[in-house]
Amino acid sequence: MDASPRYTHGYAESVLRSHRTRTAVNSAAHLIPLLDSGRTLLDVGSGAGTITVDLADLVAPARVTALETSTDAAALTRAEADRRGCRTVDVIVGDVLDLDLASASFDVVHAHQVLQHVTDPVAALREMIRVCRPGGVVAVRDADYGGFTWYPPNPGLDRWRELYGAAARANGGEPDAGRRLLSWAHAAGAHRVTASASTWCYADPAARHAWGSGWAERITDSAIARQLLDAGTTTAELRAVASAWSAWAAHPDG
Repeated sequence: MDASPRYTHGYAESVLRSHRTRTAVNSAAHLIPLLDSGRTLLDVGSGAGTITVDLADLVAPARVTALETSTDAAALTRAEADRRGCRTVDVIVGDVLDLDLASASFDVVHAHQVLQHVTDPVAALREMIRVCRPGGVVAVRDADYGGFTWYPPNPGLDRWRELYGAAARANGGEPDAGRRLLSWAHAAGAHRVTASASTWCYADPAARHAWGSGWAERITDSAIARQLLDAGTTTAELRAVASAWSAWAAHPDG
């Protein structure tokens, strides 16, 4: 999933709490119509495993191979598969830039929120294309932090985006990956590329609380917090950003 020295988000509970809300329906709707029972699938960067197991249910009895970069991350996927009683997921550790998998070995290759963290996303896509069978599908979805918007205006959230972007790029990633996906696919030699977009909207009290409180916690107590502190950001500034997230989440017009 991540060829850089550090995965920007890390695996703090505040991160996993957000990641575990992801499903195939809310995070891979572009792929679902292309799936059929019996299609083998590679899920690159399977993380918390919620999307992975949903996809496994859709292609069963075919097997799904879930790829992660470390045994700890792979254990998260495996735990979710076990929790849901899914027996068709194989979890492996590897590098998307150098997949130890045979060419043309999967009908579908999927990656959600992965390419933004990879030092060479075009090379990653080439590998994903290589292991996909002729006529198969490579499907990727990524965020675009530069496209995030909020109301009311909040300088603390502006600063959060600046800090996040700096940390992600210091790790070799590209936080504005979404707008680049089409160009990366073309550069990787993909054919018949279809581009689409979708949005998340956090506007009701429960959604605002989940998103805002999650980031308030992440920016002060997670991998990105430690990275920013190591880079010279002060604890006081991170706390101010956390307060901005909390204030936005509590605002009825947010």
